[in-house]
Amino acid sequence: MTTATSYHLNPKNVPTRSLGAGAADFDLDGGGEEVKVSKGPFVEGQIKVLQIIECPMEIMTCRYHKDGSILAVGFLDGSIKIYDSDSGKDIYHLIDDEVKNSRLPVTSIRFQPLSEEQPSPTNILVATYASGLVKFWHYSSQKCMFTLTEKRQTLTQAFNPEGDRFITAGASMEIPIYDTKTKQCIRICQPSDSRNIMNGHRSRIFAVQYHPNISGLFISGGWDDTIQFWDEREQHSIRKISGVNGPHICGDAMDIDPFHGHILTGSWRKDNTLQIWDFASGDKVKDVPQDTLQRCQLYCAQWLGRDMIACAGSDNNIVRIIDRGTLNTIGQLVDLPQGVYCMDNTRANNNPKVACGSKNSIYIVRQDKI
Repeated sequence: MTTATSYHLNPKNVPTRSLGAGAADFDLDGGGEEVKVSKGPFVEGQIKVLQIIECPMEIMTCRYHKDGSILAVGFLDGSIKIYDSDSGKDIYHLIDDEVKNSRLPVTSIRFQPLSEEQPSPTNILVATYASGLVKFWHYSSQKCMFTLTEKRQTLTQAFNPEGDRFITAGASMEIPIYDTKTKQCIRICQPSDSRNIMNGHRSRIFAVQYHPNISGLFISGGWDDTIQFWDEREQHSIRKISGVNGPHICGDAMDIDPFHGHILTGSWRKDNTLQIWDFASGDKVKDVPQDTLQRCQLYCAQWLGRDMIACAGSDNNIVRIIDRGTLNTIGQLVDLPQGVYCMDNTRANNNPKVACGSKNSIYIVRQDKI
């Protein structure tokens, strides 16, 4: 890794995460993590902290709008705040009585993409909750437009590229496919009853994503150490990535590269944490080595434009930016106040911004090109 002089940011002694009352069953990592006391965040190498947004409580998920203008942040109590990306100002607050009564966290946020039927912006944000709620918010008016109630903890979601369908997944083996316009379930993808064929998941699902270039195909990952490949037209998965080092997904740690057709996975474990796979064949392309001094078990992993990778997690509570070609660490933000459970980037090809949540703070970082 190429390093520059390390410097600390806002040092504080803050213990790691507690999910609090009403969230006993909501467990992101499936085994707990060692409690550490932070000495204060510091940067290493070519990474720059652009902004720190202090939030009212513990952060569970975050998502940029496609145009990068706003950042939505979901919290432990089920509330959502939307911040202006440039100023960091809190501009919208999303909560209703149903969310208040459930007292359970927001688990994922997605902005509804444009579709042929709805080609103009709708200002719709979809949020899932550990209570099983799936809410369509008109965020600029701060009103909930529609609510689905699933009988499970709903942990993740994804829209297809066309924007006319979306899927959810969580603490069950089923992945329902919904029509965006009618909100009706049109199919449920799930494993067969046979225990001899693993054509679907056998445990919690923490990540789903549609292929950006191939209509009707999506992938999913979770605790059972597999990546399942699905065709919307089929009830069961059509193939899988599995084996001894199959990805152990415990957060939003799975991404598909639209340029090369590669899958990036981040695993919450000690070794083989960051891996690249070929979508077409399912073969592993390479393991991305950990930093030798600052190891990290991953909750988050994303492609960062064409040339970089971003990942984050717990243990040393790190956000790391990696050169895709050399696999060298370009820079990292280390010793955050607790594990990083969420991350998103503005997806611009030219040096995108990365937002990551740790305890009550959102850190906005970018590669510092010298």
